[in-house]
Amino acid sequence: MTALSSSLGQGAYSTLPPTLAAKLAKWLHWPLAAAAIVAALYLVFVVYTTGQAAWAAGLLLLFTAGFYVYLSRGGFAWRYLFPGIAGMLVFIAFPLVYTAQIGFTNYSSTHLLSESRVREYLLEQHDAVEDQVLAYSLHANGAEFRLALRVEGEPAPRWVSPPLALRAGKELRVDLAAADASSTPTGTALPLPELIKHREALARLVLVQPDKTELHYLGLREYGPVKPQWAPNTDGNLTRTADGLVFKPNRDTGFFETASGEVLQPGFKAFIGAANYARMLFDAEFRGPFLSIFTWTVLFSALTVFFATAIGMLFAVMLNWEGMKYRTTYRTLLFLPYAVPGFISILVFKGLFNQNFGEINAILNALFGVKPAWFADPLLAKTMLVIVNVWLGYPYVMILCSGLLKAIPADLYEASALAGASPATNFFKITAPLIIKPLAPLLVSAFAFNFNNFVLIALLTDGRPDFLSTKLPAGQTDILVSYTYRIAFRDSGSDFGLAAAISTLIFFLVAALSLINLRLSAKAQK
Repeated sequence: MTALSSSLGQGAYSTLPPTLAAKLAKWLHWPLAAAAIVAALYLVFVVYTTGQAAWAAGLLLLFTAGFYVYLSRGGFAWRYLFPGIAGMLVFIAFPLVYTAQIGFTNYSSTHLLSESRVREYLLEQHDAVEDQVLAYSLHANGAEFRLALRVEGEPAPRWVSPPLALRAGKELRVDLAAADASSTPTGTALPLPELIKHREALARLVLVQPDKTELHYLGLREYGPVKPQWAPNTDGNLTRTADGLVFKPNRDTGFFETASGEVLQPGFKAFIGAANYARMLFDAEFRGPFLSIFTWTVLFSALTVFFATAIGMLFAVMLNWEGMKYRTTYRTLLFLPYAVPGFISILVFKGLFNQNFGEINAILNALFGVKPAWFADPLLAKTMLVIVNVWLGYPYVMILCSGLLKAIPADLYEASALAGASPATNFFKITAPLIIKPLAPLLVSAFAFNFNNFVLIALLTDGRPDFLSTKLPAGQTDILVSYTYRIAFRDSGSDFGLAAAISTLIFFLVAALSLINLRLSAKAQK
């Protein structure tokens, strides 16, 4: 009986209907998926209509892969990997490829637009036909408005418009009629503040006279016919209507030019191959500062790592001595530079090194009668950068070494003491060899970090003092990353193409350091 009841209960349970939530999930699964697909396709279409066909194709490929992975059984195994792979492609691979691609172009503040967009911009330029310009007044006509146009100096209008509802939007063509006593607006013309309120709507009006002459908005008081400054040719060139000169697109310089060398602004973005990289190697006026900055970048990173390691390791060994009194207090005080936000420490040091009011020069002046020009002398400025960076970096090494020292067996030091070895011998024969191997990958990482230490340079010296008589402004304390920023966004004409080429070079240098780091990490684990 019990068995029968049990079997009946199980049968009843198995035939229970699904929960409401399960039903809703089943019913809404494909409608929601279809809505997501439609939204994705609409986004791709919007991107495509802006003229970005390559970006639209990339988005379409990404969305297609995502829908395949999450909506089909065949992509089930990729559902947990896809977000990471997609994020890596979007936020790492794409910026890298895009930056490298810009490095092969002349993209800059004078070459921002594409060739087709520059051509469109030039063809949109018009000049007013001065002898046919008409003054206008705007009159309220109930909820609508009417325009009255007159020749300057004449009291009576020559042309009037039908009632208009002025709304900013698409261009609107309006047929004018000859003014007479019955059609002329009788109300007072709207004052200038009211015209300003309706400026956008008025600018969209094209007034057509009975002889089909089109009048365009020329300002807050005038309409008139216009003539284009440029005429397109079938071969892609442009002819200036004023003098008939033909301008051809020069894809080497990125400008529309005449045969005699006259250049039109703005320029357009063009593919220039390896010109930016060749400039780094073969342009003497650019190569000199670039090589100096590259050498200083390597030297700055190496000196920082060397001195920070030496000081941090020394403090770690000293604080590892158990017989030292107030060891915890010393460790806390030595750790403070790492606890304080870096930018605050940098700004404090900027004040301390001030030539006229800084405490460091006040002490040096009191002791030795000197007041070094830390920010004006290139050698002193570089020395100051290394000092500040070592101050910011040694606590990190000290913490690492403190942990590594705990892993060294104490019996090694006991055997060394029995042999009569000195503390220096213990350090160079036991301590240093045992901690330098696991420490090496971290030091390579610190070198790579300082290779791109933009914040220190930007806040402390801003790259100054500058090199003299250089083609592009360059600072003697600039490192590659700050120099690249200066070329792209500061006082070098926003040369994005050259900055992208240098950024690509920095990427490969840092990538090489990362490979070295991986090799050292693998060796340290053996």
